[in-house]
Amino acid sequence: MPILPKGHPKLLNAWAFYDWANSVYSLVIASAVFPIFYNALFNKDNPYIVVFGYNFKNSALISFVTAIAFLCVALFSPLLSGIADYMGNKKIFMRVFNYIGALSCIGLYFFDLNNIILGLIFYFFGLIGFWGSLVFYNSYLPDIAFPEQQDKVSAKGYSLGYIGSVILLIINLAMIMKPDWFHITDSPANPASMKAMRYSFAMVGIWWIVFSKYTYFYLPKGNSNKQKVTPSVIFNGFRELKKVWRILQKEVPLKRYLLSFFVFSMAVQTVMLVATYFGAQEIQWKNADESQIGLITCILLIQLIAIAGAIITSRASAKYGNIKVLIVLNAFWFLLCGFAYFITTPLEFYTMASLVGLVMGGIQSLGRSTYSKLLPETEDTASFFSFYDVSEKIGIVIGMMVYGLIDQITGSPRFAIVFLGLFFLSGLLLLLRIPKKTLS
Repeated sequence: MPILPKGHPKLLNAWAFYDWANSVYSLVIASAVFPIFYNALFNKDNPYIVVFGYNFKNSALISFVTAIAFLCVALFSPLLSGIADYMGNKKIFMRVFNYIGALSCIGLYFFDLNNIILGLIFYFFGLIGFWGSLVFYNSYLPDIAFPEQQDKVSAKGYSLGYIGSVILLIINLAMIMKPDWFHITDSPANPASMKAMRYSFAMVGIWWIVFSKYTYFYLPKGNSNKQKVTPSVIFNGFRELKKVWRILQKEVPLKRYLLSFFVFSMAVQTVMLVATYFGAQEIQWKNADESQIGLITCILLIQLIAIAGAIITSRASAKYGNIKVLIVLNAFWFLLCGFAYFITTPLEFYTMASLVGLVMGGIQSLGRSTYSKLLPETEDTASFFSFYDVSEKIGIVIGMMVYGLIDQITGSPRFAIVFLGLFFLSGLLLLLRIPKKTLS
């Protein structure tokens, strides 16, 4: 295994290539194919199932499982990152979570309603594996790249992830639409399109494992530390978060911004995670085939338009200021949630997807860069971004729980989407409390 110096092109490329390896999970499993597959398992007239003695609506159940998984990541990531940094074996931790996630994706091949608990366990650990590996992947950036290289290599990783995930999704879409091209045949208990989706889950896991090997070949293990891991080391990550919290009390613009970010990011991330479930249940597709193809097409549409949206948002923020643009974006999201309550046709859903794509990439990229610009003068940016990441994940937990509870109680995700609109309105009002001269 070669030991390359910090900043070496091969090392930077290997790090960035992990995005190519793992981004297929976020697109195929989290956003596109699995939600369609999961919804298709249920009778449209009776989307309920008994789990642990409770009668859950299908979309509410998956929302609760997602929320619990994100809660675990939020609680354990500060612990694990602190231990890994101290022991100097981040690569081992990253690889373990990588394989947990990838093998769980392969396990989703066996997901069915007769073994719903086992299937949900695979789904749960797939999410844990993906987000857990990212904790260590992101922490490698300052280790392998000099400050002047970090923006470029980070952007390269994002680009590779987008390209790789779209390539696999297009292959999966071809398998689902034309299973006979791939010699995938029908069976009484398993239609060809459903079988193709099961193959897609296995392909995600194999893709993730195979392509990550290039990354691990060049990534350094880390600095060796032979001392024992003590309770002090284990809880060091939480002490860092507490230190950031104390600093925030003195940094009024940053504190107010972080509160607004927590609220609107909660809504953004929740909408992204539940959009496909909403489209599968609430849109009047002509048949199952049109539903599957239409939903995956919408996901691709969102991905493509999000790139243009991020560019437009970046230019607007340079001209008008970050806070003003974020206020406009939150207002736009609020209107979209209201519009979502009334949509029923595929054309309306395509229109909605296009508008979501326009503001999805923009509010995410601008949200993170605004936080970075508001940070006080400090060399300990890692602790501030750890606080940011934990805040974001706690927000997802709350958003998914709120969505799931409303969906479960009312029987319709439409009311939940409207309720999420109130988070965008709250985020807008909180942004107005930030001093006007801040990033103007």
